[in-house]
Amino acid sequence: MTDPLDMVFAALADPTRRAILSMLLEDDMAVTDVAEPFEMSLAAVSKHLVILSRAGLISQERRGRVKWCKLEPDALRAASVWMQGFGQFEPVNLDAFERFLEAELSPPADHTPESGSSDPAG
Repeated sequence: MTDPLDMVFAALADPTRRAILSMLLEDDMAVTDVAEPFEMSLAAVSKHLVILSRAGLISQERRGRVKWCKLEPDALRAASVWMQGFGQFEPVNLDAFERFLEAELSPPADHTPESGSSDPAG
């Protein structure tokens, strides 16, 4: 049997799964809505959701014909307790965790060229 803590850290190791968790911080979402921003098939997103679900980080339920995902923030408790054992980490503050995820997952700002024209004739 796999250690639940190993499953949480393995689930968090993937940037797509972290992005999904960030999305679910706002509210429950239908699986199709979770999949929308990703450039991958619904089946591929569903595999990520299975991993998050097995790690206990999300739950899924069927409401009518639609499957919904819900964040389960208590699943991070064991990881938080483990990290606190090193004395370098504070307990997981979900608001701070949300800000961290937003900062990590936001696209880099557009950079404009600092020099003049890039036209070789100019």
